[in-house]
Amino acid sequence: MKATANAMRSSRRGRRQPSLPEARLWRYLRGSPGGVRFRRQHAIGPYVADFYCPAIKLVIEVDGLSHDLGDRPARDTQRDLYLHSLGLHVLRIPALDVLRDAATVAEGLVRLAAQ
Repeated sequence: MKATANAMRSSRRGRRQPSLPEARLWRYLRGSPGGVRFRRQHAIGPYVADFYCPAIKLVIEVDGLSHDLGDRPARDTQRDLYLHSLGLHVLRIPALDVLRDAATVAEGLVRLAAQ
């Protein structure tokens, strides 16, 4: 699915100003660790994935506390359904896990993608 213009603008903004957990995780995922390529702030249709691994069609979302508040859970469900309809898998990782040990989270993602 082609990305919308709004999603492209949001993805560029997200690459320039990443959240702290995203910046920490990107330090380990950049440069194709283990030969596995990851993209950050990848626009897909009207949405922007925090990270995307094209080899296994995996969308990786780093979810902070805001994902538990208000209408956010319902919006996340709608988003996941859309991504699944495109044949993509969605993996949600708590931001706290990334902040605690980004290296271990990244190693797990590389292992998953290399299978």
